[in-house]
Amino acid sequence: MSFQTDPDAITWRLNLSSPPGKVYDFITTDEGRASFWAESAEETEGLIEFVFPNGLSAQKRIVERRPPERFSVEYLGGSVVTFDLEEDGQGGTVLTLRDRGVSPQWRQETTAGWVSVLMALKAAVDFGADLRNHDPRRTWDDGYAEN
Repeated sequence: MSFQTDPDAITWRLNLSSPPGKVYDFITTDEGRASFWAESAEETEGLIEFVFPNGLSAQKRIVERRPPERFSVEYLGGSVVTFDLEEDGQGGTVLTLRDRGVSPQWRQETTAGWVSVLMALKAAVDFGADLRNHDPRRTWDDGYAEN
């Protein structure tokens, strides 16, 4: 088995028990993103202001919005992350995340970081749980996975 062999993209798949419309709402709304992705991620006029627990903030442009199938946004380091959603045939969703344009120096950390984000999404959307610690003294930069 090969692992993350595409040098131009990081790709992860996730099966969620929630339907695509619900998952799409978590990814595309301020409240949804704040429940799993960033401390806040508010949208104004097609731009999202991400604020992370370590104090990092970044304003990023929404690239594509196609409910309930696709959402793309510019992301950290100039990459573009796309969430593709499809029904899994059992009432749930297969989510495919692709992050294109990640700098080689950040590829390993970004690959792992998306696992953290996706597991937090699954917990939030399927179980109403927030896995993050919300503690600026215990962030990804300090080796904490649950930030």
